[in-house]
Amino acid sequence: MKLTETLKAVFVETAETLTGPPCRMFMARVVNMLGRGGAQQAEKELGWNRGTIRKGQHEVASGLTCLDAFSWRGRKRAEAHLPNLLDDLRAIVDSQSQTDPSFKSMRLYTRLSAAEVRQQFIVQKGYREEELPSTRTLSTKLNQLGYPLRKVAKSKPKKKLPQTDAIFEQVHQVNAAADQAENVLRISMDAKAAVKVGDFSRGGVSRVAVAAADHDFKPQATLLPWGFLLPQYADLFLYFSTSKITSDFIVDCLDDLWRTYLRPRFPQVNTLVLNQDNGPENQSRRTQFLKRIIEFAVDHNLIVRLAYYPPYHSKYNPIERCWGGLENHWNGSLLDEVDTVLNFAQSMTWHGKHPLVKLVTTIYETGVRLTQAAMKELQTHVQRLPKLEKWFVDIVPPALVSDA
Repeated sequence: MKLTETLKAVFVETAETLTGPPCRMFMARVVNMLGRGGAQQAEKELGWNRGTIRKGQHEVASGLTCLDAFSWRGRKRAEAHLPNLLDDLRAIVDSQSQTDPSFKSMRLYTRLSAAEVRQQFIVQKGYREEELPSTRTLSTKLNQLGYPLRKVAKSKPKKKLPQTDAIFEQVHQVNAAADQAENVLRISMDAKAAVKVGDFSRGGVSRVAVAAADHDFKPQATLLPWGFLLPQYADLFLYFSTSKITSDFIVDCLDDLWRTYLRPRFPQVNTLVLNQDNGPENQSRRTQFLKRIIEFAVDHNLIVRLAYYPPYHSKYNPIERCWGGLENHWNGSLLDEVDTVLNFAQSMTWHGKHPLVKLVTTIYETGVRLTQAAMKELQTHVQRLPKLEKWFVDIVPPALVSDA
């Protein structure tokens, strides 16, 4: 039988109106009428699947009907229907997550329930109620992505100021605006507990038999880590001080980081957003810190925006999560030399990247303060957010006053 254009149209239209076994048996009968090579010809001319044709020929020859059993195939994952589901889920939950308060693990705890996450999909991301998966499915996805939903008693802050909620809201706004702007770079920065160098046991485990001292009263040296994290790029920078963490040390490290790495990589950036805690050496009322950060901004012609997390809530600062990764990396090993500490820090990975590690041996003097008269001259560069003056400060050099 010769396939004419009219026959082709009839066969294709008929096959499209049928489903299941009737459709397969119709295809098989047409192919049998075409004779030798009919399956290949039907695939080429009519666009029929040869596997379907073979199944139909078997049904015609045997008189048996193959059950499709679609329900036995299971169903596709929710992200197969909604390709952006997991990315949107991370975006909603990650800003509400906090790290382990003891910084001994990389586990994240979230304040949002699955039901609230589902509601935020509608409010923030514009999803429709009927297209979203169930609350139970979202709960499973949260667990798979590493966001346990259980409340952890030790993660509750000891105190909560009246301005805490307002501070959090403003921090989220500042961070979101910074991440979306091409000329703004956000940096999360903070310190880790002092690392005592010596053959001390820190409660870790190792597959290699080692003997460690059970007390660390007389360390060979003490290193104080300070870290910078670029949350958008997962780039980590660690500075270890043999002296003290002071305002001068913090700004010196920031200056070194900007000159050697950030400025060459981000030439378009004219504003830095610094996420940090309101610690004693870098709080917005610390005169020496303000003096040094103003000098840094003026020297590099940068707008520096200080965005502090509320007191007793420092665990929400992204850099804090890196300390758990570092602790897990060298846990169970003897940090008996300064080089050992630096090598372990250099060999850790954060999101698949090794950090930049530097040792700072400069001796820093503590207790440096400015007089009120000296601070009065510097206040012209400082702009504070009304009602949240202590937590949100803009340092604007004279040359950029109009841009700010």
